[in-house]
Amino acid sequence: MVPVCGGAGGRLLRMAGAGRRPLLLSVTRGRGCPAGGDAAPRGRAVAVKKRGYDITRSPHLNKGMAFTLEERLQLGIHGLLPPCFLSQDVQVLRVMKNYENKSDDLDRYVLLMTLQDRNEKLFYRVLTSDIERFMPIVYTPTVGLACQKYGLVFRRPRGLFITIHDKGHIATMLNSWPEENIKAIVVTDGERILGLGDLGSYGMGIPVGKLALYTACGGVHPQQCLPVLLDVGTDNEALLSDPLYIGLKHKRVRGKEYDELIDEFMQAVTDKYGMNCLIQFEDFANANAFRLLNKYRNSYCTFNDDIQGTASVAVAGIFAALRITKNKLSDHKFVFQGAGEAAMGIAHLIVMAMEKEGISRDDAIKKIWMVDSKGLVVKGRSHLNHEKEVFAQDHPSVNTLEEVVEKVKPTAIIGVAAVAGAFTEKILKDMAAFNERPIVFALSNPTSKAECTAEQCYLLTEGRGIFASGSPFSKVTLPNGQTFFPGQGNNAYVFPGVALGVIACGVRHIPDDIFLITAKSIAAEVTEQNLAEGRLYPPLDSIRAVSLKIAVEVVDWAYKHGLASWYPEPADKEAFVKRLVYSPDYDSFVFDDYRWPSTAMQTQSV
Repeated sequence: MVPVCGGAGGRLLRMAGAGRRPLLLSVTRGRGCPAGGDAAPRGRAVAVKKRGYDITRSPHLNKGMAFTLEERLQLGIHGLLPPCFLSQDVQVLRVMKNYENKSDDLDRYVLLMTLQDRNEKLFYRVLTSDIERFMPIVYTPTVGLACQKYGLVFRRPRGLFITIHDKGHIATMLNSWPEENIKAIVVTDGERILGLGDLGSYGMGIPVGKLALYTACGGVHPQQCLPVLLDVGTDNEALLSDPLYIGLKHKRVRGKEYDELIDEFMQAVTDKYGMNCLIQFEDFANANAFRLLNKYRNSYCTFNDDIQGTASVAVAGIFAALRITKNKLSDHKFVFQGAGEAAMGIAHLIVMAMEKEGISRDDAIKKIWMVDSKGLVVKGRSHLNHEKEVFAQDHPSVNTLEEVVEKVKPTAIIGVAAVAGAFTEKILKDMAAFNERPIVFALSNPTSKAECTAEQCYLLTEGRGIFASGSPFSKVTLPNGQTFFPGQGNNAYVFPGVALGVIACGVRHIPDDIFLITAKSIAAEVTEQNLAEGRLYPPLDSIRAVSLKIAVEVVDWAYKHGLASWYPEPADKEAFVKRLVYSPDYDSFVFDDYRWPSTAMQTQSV
């Protein structure tokens, strides 16, 4: 419910809702209306050192026409803004009017990113007003297209571009960033952007989008977040020959020089921002993702969202599905389409959860079957890396996913290889024949890379499939009238809450236990009504509440296991975390104006 200021709100409500998806609004007079005179501005009073034109050009401080007359006079910006006073609520409606006039999602993405550059609080107010509506724009699937077009949509700096040629000077480069109190960094080298491959410097859209969700979904302060792109070149020939490409135009640097760059980056970040600075690795190629995670996980506060975040959200969906299948995790057999970082992350967390049910690690691994581009991962197959060897089964070679499903008869299939249509009609019908309630997770992003659509799953399994996807799908109504709302296994359920909890108590290292705790916490928020509708995840409009609960669970676990840095331990951990949550409500910049007693202010004369 978005309140509106006075009559202007009513008019804009009609404009914003006309013929389109309406916003839910209530008309409230006075509360936070800058020109109303009958209510104080919402938000705390904040002292600022900037004055005049600089105020209107700072996205952290700018309020646009929400500045009161008193603020405009005191800050020296009177006359720089139109003689109009708007509440933030009316500003939201003005944004929505422009948003709905855009013809496609890329234009909507550009509009929202421009708003972030201009007025940060308003940007996050818009996002949090309807997170289910805006998340597909600021993140997957639209962010994939935005990355492909990043050279065209780039407007102003939103992160640090560090190149291989800056090796030896990264500490100096970090000083270019205007904020000093950085608590969270998302870093990519752009080699494996979503399911789109090597986008090089265009990959900056991913850290920017991720950190926007840190704030919108988790409440991490945006000024404490830093997006980083490590540009070591690209192997994408189309980009190398594109005169408009904005990154380094040479092949990727690999090997020792690459490793030295990453080492220096990690050291420079912790030297400047402290050992508690969270460093999230994002969209690195498989070979680098695994080894960098293993190299740094016990030395730095770091995690890889493609491995551990994806694992957590997938296992959360599986935990929710168990309430439908009415059995234990260890009763299930899983076939993965893909054996990369996402598959490995999910598989390891499933094994960890099965071990906690009481079965041995070896027995748990026997329930995990993986199919890569060369077929079933089996013992004795040549050129298996260490990660695949762990899950190689003692079984004759099988070439196709269809054959594997037919022979193994799994209870669950999980797609994470970005092979569109990999879950064929035969596979889905076989799954329905083998199981009363087959589990089908088509987790690849963006939507164009999904292994199957929600409609295909529900139709071919006769409505018995338990479905989740990586990108959003619309509701599905079957010929018999059954309606399903497909669950989206979005990592945004995981990383904002984990980040908030880690930052809150100063966790130094992030063990996999935290991601298993997170999975259980997410699944616990799924209601019986959600399950009946086909949802394996809480509604996205509750994601801030879910993130808060995850953060509290992380804080509680960290203190119990001696991994927290900040002491004394807070007695009320929920209240402790809530105090740290960012609010998109405007601050007041009115000076603290007061008087002494008249006798004390009397001017002395000779």
